[in-house]
Amino acid sequence: MSDALVDKGGKTEEPATADHSAGLEQALLQASALIDSTVLLHRQRLVLPTPVARTGGVPIGDALESLIGRTRHTVCVALTETGEFADAVVRSLAAIPERAAVRILCTPDATDSSLSRLVDSRLEARVSESGLRETLVVDGVAALVRGGEETGGQAAIVNDAAAVRALELLFAGAWSRGRKLTDHLQLSPRLRTELARNILERLRAGNTDETAARELKVSLRTYRRYVAEIMRELDANSRFQAGVRAVEFGLLSE
Repeated sequence: MSDALVDKGGKTEEPATADHSAGLEQALLQASALIDSTVLLHRQRLVLPTPVARTGGVPIGDALESLIGRTRHTVCVALTETGEFADAVVRSLAAIPERAAVRILCTPDATDSSLSRLVDSRLEARVSESGLRETLVVDGVAALVRGGEETGGQAAIVNDAAAVRALELLFAGAWSRGRKLTDHLQLSPRLRTELARNILERLRAGNTDETAARELKVSLRTYRRYVAEIMRELDANSRFQAGVRAVEFGLLSE
């Protein structure tokens, strides 16, 4: 495994302020609580939509096509893994009107070449460690949410305006922290080397350059050069931000 890192110029981003981050986090927490309360209320009233179908069943594909076929303006999709559900989403996207904008947010585990081929002037894809379940939101008025393993991979259609809005807020927060899919696919091979991972772990731990270089058995000058290259690859303005981005992109575990 090579320990060489390719030197690429990075873009400069303005660091987010602490107040903005705290405000965004609070908004996301409120949105999550809103979803929980809405689901509970609907259960009590017995109007919560029943699961559409198990993940591998034909009905869930029909539900996706029906929702996406109604698109007029926007489709937002969150994917957490490759598989039948992701494939069904990709197939259904072919039916949306040309004027509609599409955003696909996926975790590192859900990235593959088929997604990169979809990216064009009206379709954007980003990668992030999203806290959302697999979700599809159409025009801000309807959504499909896929359950976890505890539900057997079933899905539910959501038409409640407040719940759909909350899902949109959660998606928007994760989207704002994501990285372009094309950039992710380019940087991943270089940043997934053992050396890069070891350096990122030490940056996150707050080790001094001298200590980290000694532990990795490289010169101090070489270590600092590697750190600078990694920060450029991650578009990070600080070492702390590099550690945060490494977690977001799945380079380090939380």
